[in-house]
Amino acid sequence: MANIATEPPTYSPKEIVITSTGVGLAVLCVASVAAYSNTVLVLGSFGSSCVLLFGFPEARFSQPRNFILGHFISSFIGLAMFHIAGPGWWSMALATGLSTAAMMATRTLHPPAGSNPLIVYLMHSDWLFLWFPTLLGAFVVQGVAILYHKFVGRADYPRRWI
Repeated sequence: MANIATEPPTYSPKEIVITSTGVGLAVLCVASVAAYSNTVLVLGSFGSSCVLLFGFPEARFSQPRNFILGHFISSFIGLAMFHIAGPGWWSMALATGLSTAAMMATRTLHPPAGSNPLIVYLMHSDWLFLWFPTLLGAFVVQGVAILYHKFVGRADYPRRWI
């Protein structure tokens, strides 16, 4: 078995600026849309999603299908479990495991979305959470990622839509 524990990669100053600027811009956009529309659109898991979308745009986890559907599926399962089974510790664990299984089974795995059921439980969210912040926020972040990558010359993003 190959040793996968290697030295952490080094990033060029250009990569650091491109990635961190994209992450900041995406969060700025989703937060400003939320502020002006008086709607909750900022989801904690979007921070780590942005790191993937802007820092590793070639990764399968960073493609629109994985990002948008991964968040949707995980939020949906978290909401369903919360409203069916209640706010127990065991149902929170089950919701998180089921979300991971569903993302894997549907080929929409997006690791940051795995925290959405936990967020649902901690916030005691209602079904609107599926639309605001999950879907609308994801579409804003995804739109920024597509435009930003075109602007900075990463014309091959996204590599796959479906």
